[in-house]
Amino acid sequence: MEDFVNLTFDEMWEKFAACDRAYDGLFFTAVKTTKIYCRPSCRSRKPKKMNVTFYQDILEVEKAGFRPCKRCRPEADHSPDIGLIRAAIAFLMNHYRQQLVLRDIASYVGISSYYLERLFKKEMAETPRNYLEKIRVDKAAHFLRTTERKNLEICYEVGFQSPSNFYRVFRRLKNCSPAEYRRRSLSS
Repeated sequence: MEDFVNLTFDEMWEKFAACDRAYDGLFFTAVKTTKIYCRPSCRSRKPKKMNVTFYQDILEVEKAGFRPCKRCRPEADHSPDIGLIRAAIAFLMNHYRQQLVLRDIASYVGISSYYLERLFKKEMAETPRNYLEKIRVDKAAHFLRTTERKNLEICYEVGFQSPSNFYRVFRRLKNCSPAEYRRRSLSS
Protein backbone atom coordinates (compact mmCIF):
# COMPACT_ATOMS: atom_id res chain seq x y z
CA MET A 1 0.00 0.00 0.00
CA GLU A 2 1.29 3.44 -0.91
CA ASP A 3 0.31 5.81 1.88
CA PHE A 4 2.20 8.83 0.56
CA VAL A 5 0.41 11.77 -1.01
CA ASN A 6 1.49 13.99 -3.86
CA LEU A 7 1.19 17.51 -2.50
CA THR A 8 3.44 20.44 -3.33
CA PHE A 9 5.20 22.42 -0.62
CA ASP A 10 2.73 25.29 -1.10
CA GLU A 11 -0.28 22.98 -0.82
CA MET A 12 1.07 21.47 2.40
CA TRP A 13 1.83 24.97 3.73
CA GLU A 14 -1.78 26.04 3.01
CA LYS A 15 -3.14 23.03 4.92
CA PHE A 16 -0.76 23.67 7.82
CA ALA A 17 -1.56 27.40 7.94
CA ALA A 18 -5.30 26.59 7.93
CA CYS A 19 -4.87 23.95 10.70
CA ASP A 20 -6.68 21.46 8.45
CA ARG A 21 -7.40 18.32 10.51
CA ALA A 22 -8.26 16.36 7.39
CA TYR A 23 -4.56 16.07 6.49
CA ASP A 24 -3.35 14.79 9.87
CA GLY A 25 -1.14 11.75 9.45
CA LEU A 26 -0.60 12.35 5.74
CA PHE A 27 2.35 14.64 6.32
CA PHE A 28 4.21 16.25 9.20
CA THR A 29 5.43 19.81 9.55
CA ALA A 30 8.96 20.16 10.92
CA VAL A 31 10.26 23.52 12.14
CA LYS A 32 13.99 23.84 11.57
CA THR A 33 14.57 26.49 14.24
CA THR A 34 12.88 24.63 17.12
CA LYS A 35 13.56 21.06 15.90
CA ILE A 36 9.89 20.21 16.60
CA TYR A 37 7.41 18.49 14.28
CA CYS A 38 3.63 18.82 14.31
CA ARG A 39 0.42 17.61 12.71
CA PRO A 40 -1.09 19.86 10.01
CA SER A 41 -3.91 20.69 12.44
CA CYS A 42 -1.66 21.92 15.25
CA ARG A 43 -2.94 25.16 16.77
CA SER A 44 0.48 26.34 17.94
CA ARG A 45 1.86 29.62 16.63
CA LYS A 46 2.86 29.27 12.99
CA PRO A 47 6.55 29.58 12.12
CA LYS A 48 7.98 31.49 9.17
CA LYS A 49 7.50 29.60 5.92
CA MET A 50 11.26 29.52 5.27
CA ASN A 51 11.82 27.62 8.54
CA VAL A 52 9.47 24.76 7.64
CA THR A 53 10.12 21.39 6.07
CA PHE A 54 7.49 18.76 5.36
CA TYR A 55 7.89 15.02 5.81
CA GLN A 56 5.53 12.28 4.66
CA ASP A 57 6.61 9.69 7.23
CA ILE A 58 6.92 9.97 11.00
CA LEU A 59 10.01 7.74 11.06
CA GLU A 60 11.68 9.98 8.49
CA VAL A 61 11.02 13.16 10.48
CA GLU A 62 12.28 11.61 13.72
CA LYS A 63 15.34 10.24 11.95
CA ALA A 64 16.07 13.81 10.78
CA GLY A 65 16.35 14.81 14.46
CA PHE A 66 12.99 16.45 15.13
CA ARG A 67 11.01 15.82 18.33
CA PRO A 68 7.20 15.68 18.59
CA CYS A 69 5.18 18.74 19.56
CA LYS A 70 3.80 18.52 23.09
CA ARG A 71 0.61 20.31 22.09
CA CYS A 72 -0.65 18.22 19.13
CA ARG A 73 1.23 14.98 19.96
CA PRO A 74 1.78 13.84 16.35
CA GLU A 75 3.40 10.58 17.44
CA ALA A 76 0.22 9.35 19.15
CA ASP A 77 -2.44 7.57 17.13
CA HIS A 78 -5.80 8.46 18.59
CA SER A 79 -7.68 5.48 17.19
CA PRO A 80 -6.82 1.87 16.40
CA ASP A 81 -8.37 2.31 12.94
CA ILE A 82 -6.42 5.43 12.00
CA GLY A 83 -4.07 3.39 9.79
CA LEU A 84 -6.97 2.28 7.58
CA ILE A 85 -8.30 5.83 7.38
CA ARG A 86 -4.86 7.20 6.47
CA ALA A 87 -4.52 4.58 3.74
CA ALA A 88 -7.97 5.49 2.37
CA ILE A 89 -7.13 9.21 2.45
CA ALA A 90 -3.79 8.65 0.75
CA PHE A 91 -5.59 6.64 -1.93
CA LEU A 92 -8.08 9.49 -2.43
CA MET A 93 -5.28 12.08 -2.56
CA ASN A 94 -3.33 10.10 -5.15
CA HIS A 95 -6.30 9.14 -7.33
CA TYR A 96 -8.59 12.19 -7.05
CA ARG A 97 -8.50 12.74 -10.84
CA GLN A 98 -10.05 9.35 -11.52
CA GLN A 99 -13.70 8.42 -11.34
CA LEU A 100 -13.82 6.58 -7.99
CA VAL A 101 -16.52 4.59 -6.27
CA LEU A 102 -16.52 3.49 -2.65
CA ARG A 103 -15.80 -0.10 -3.68
CA ASP A 104 -12.44 0.97 -5.24
CA ILE A 105 -11.30 2.62 -2.02
CA ALA A 106 -12.55 -0.22 0.17
CA SER A 107 -10.79 -2.88 -1.88
CA TYR A 108 -7.57 -0.85 -1.73
CA VAL A 109 -7.60 -0.77 2.08
CA GLY A 110 -8.94 -4.33 2.33
CA ILE A 111 -12.30 -3.86 4.03
CA SER A 112 -15.94 -3.84 2.93
CA SER A 113 -17.52 -0.71 1.46
CA TYR A 114 -20.08 -0.57 4.25
CA TYR A 115 -17.43 -0.79 6.98
CA LEU A 116 -15.19 1.78 5.29
CA GLU A 117 -18.03 4.30 5.03
CA ARG A 118 -19.02 3.79 8.67
CA LEU A 119 -15.42 3.97 9.91
CA PHE A 120 -14.59 7.00 7.77
CA LYS A 121 -17.65 8.87 9.07
CA LYS A 122 -16.72 8.04 12.64
CA GLU A 123 -13.10 9.19 12.32
CA MET A 124 -13.41 12.08 9.86
CA ALA A 125 -17.00 13.23 10.47
CA GLU A 126 -17.76 13.01 6.74
CA THR A 127 -18.14 10.40 4.02
CA PRO A 128 -15.32 9.39 1.67
CA ARG A 129 -17.24 11.02 -1.18
CA ASN A 130 -17.43 14.37 0.64
CA TYR A 131 -13.75 14.09 1.48
CA LEU A 132 -12.92 13.41 -2.17
CA GLU A 133 -14.96 16.46 -3.21
CA LYS A 134 -13.02 18.54 -0.69
CA ILE A 135 -9.71 17.33 -2.14
CA ARG A 136 -10.88 18.14 -5.66
CA VAL A 137 -12.08 21.61 -4.68
CA ASP A 138 -8.82 22.30 -2.80
CA LYS A 139 -6.86 21.32 -5.92
CA ALA A 140 -9.13 23.45 -8.10
CA ALA A 141 -8.64 26.43 -5.76
CA HIS A 142 -4.89 25.94 -5.98
CA PHE A 143 -5.07 25.93 -9.80
CA LEU A 144 -7.32 29.00 -9.80
CA ARG A 145 -4.77 30.89 -7.70
CA THR A 146 -1.62 29.72 -9.47
CA THR A 147 -2.53 29.19 -13.14
CA GLU A 148 -4.35 30.90 -15.98
CA ARG A 149 -6.31 27.77 -16.93
CA LYS A 150 -9.98 28.13 -17.72
CA ASN A 151 -12.54 26.90 -15.18
CA LEU A 152 -13.67 24.09 -17.49
CA GLU A 153 -10.09 22.79 -17.88
CA ILE A 154 -9.65 22.85 -14.11
CA CYS A 155 -12.98 21.08 -13.62
CA TYR A 156 -11.85 18.07 -15.64
CA GLU A 157 -8.23 18.25 -14.43
CA VAL A 158 -9.28 17.74 -10.80
CA GLY A 159 -11.60 14.84 -11.57
CA PHE A 160 -15.10 16.27 -11.78
CA GLN A 161 -17.17 14.60 -14.47
CA SER A 162 -19.49 17.53 -15.15
CA PRO A 163 -19.11 21.32 -14.92
CA SER A 164 -22.47 21.72 -13.16
CA ASN A 165 -21.37 19.39 -10.38
CA PHE A 166 -18.01 21.20 -10.17
CA TYR A 167 -19.68 24.61 -9.77
CA ARG A 168 -22.24 23.30 -7.26
CA VAL A 169 -19.63 21.57 -5.05
CA PHE A 170 -17.18 24.48 -5.33
CA ARG A 171 -19.86 26.96 -4.25
CA ARG A 172 -20.91 24.73 -1.35
CA LEU A 173 -17.36 24.36 -0.01
CA LYS A 174 -15.90 27.81 -0.79
CA ASN A 175 -19.07 29.93 -0.59
CA CYS A 176 -18.38 31.46 -4.00
CA SER A 177 -18.05 30.46 -7.65
CA PRO A 178 -14.67 29.54 -9.14
CA ALA A 179 -14.58 32.87 -11.01
CA GLU A 180 -15.29 34.82 -7.82
CA TYR A 181 -12.61 32.82 -6.01
CA ARG A 182 -10.04 33.64 -8.70
CA ARG A 183 -10.92 37.36 -8.57
CA ARG A 184 -10.60 37.40 -4.77
CA SER A 185 -7.26 35.58 -4.82
CA LEU A 186 -5.86 37.95 -7.45
CA SER A 187 -6.92 41.02 -5.47
CA SER A 188 -5.32 39.79 -2.23
